[in-house]
Amino acid sequence: MIVNTTRNTVIASNVVITQNPLQRMKGLLGRNELPPGEALVITQCQSIHMFFMTFPIDVIFCDGQGKVVGLCPNIKPFCLSPIFFDASQAIELPSGSIALSQTQMGDQITS
Repeated sequence: MIVNTTRNTVIASNVVITQNPLQRMKGLLGRNELPPGEALVITQCQSIHMFFMTFPIDVIFCDGQGKVVGLCPNIKPFCLSPIFFDASQAIELPSGSIALSQTQMGDQITS
């Protein structure tokens, strides 16, 4: 489970964490959707690409202590995120999850 402890909101209840470089490279490629409540955490990540994706997503970038250092709501297929140099992970979520969880820059995230 991923929780925004600053806002006391649940961001995702079903979480998959990438375990190796191949999983990080693949990300959500090949999927048709990311169901509500689900998240993919990409470790060692400062930016993402949406090449060959078929649906938009929200992405929260966090530093090593779980502080939100970047937000990309509703990033569309074939787009690039900015690079967040302080980030150590990206949390990929269904589009609308950032607004639903009221997540803002500087919030504290735990998993």
